[in-house]
Amino acid sequence: QVVVVESGGGLVQSGDSLKLSCAVSGPTLSQYTVAWFRQAPGKEREFVAAINRSNDTRRYADFVKGRFTISRDNAKNTVYLQMNSLNSDDTAVYYCARATAIFGAIPVTGQGYLYWGQGTQVTVSS
Repeated sequence: QVVVVESGGGLVQSGDSLKLSCAVSGPTLSQYTVAWFRQAPGKEREFVAAINRSNDTRRYADFVKGRFTISRDNAKNTVYLQMNSLNSDDTAVYYCARATAIFGAIPVTGQGYLYWGQGTQVTVSS
C-alpha cells in the first residue's frame, strides 16, 4: 500500500522561504516520478513541479521557475520542494503525488498520478 504524507507548510511572510517534504511509503519509490500540485481557494488544482525517477529531469510551472526547486532522496523515500521568494499568490494547499506509470514522460496533469497526499497548507502574508 502506498501512502503519501506532506509536511512543512505554514504561515510565512512575502519574500520568505519554505521547504516542503513528501514522504511516500511503499516499495520502489525510486521507480516513479513524483510531483507537487497546489490548489488555492476558489481555483483549480495546478501543477507546480515534478522530478523523474532518475533524479535527472525536472519540470516546473512557469510561475515558479527560478524560485522553487524540487529534489528527491530515494534512500529516504522523500521528495522535497524548496520554495523561495514566496508571495501571496503562492498561498494554497500543496499536494504531493506519485505517478501512475513507471515509464514515459513526466506528467504535468493530475491524471498522471495515482497516489495523493492530504496536502499541507502554505499561507504567505503580504
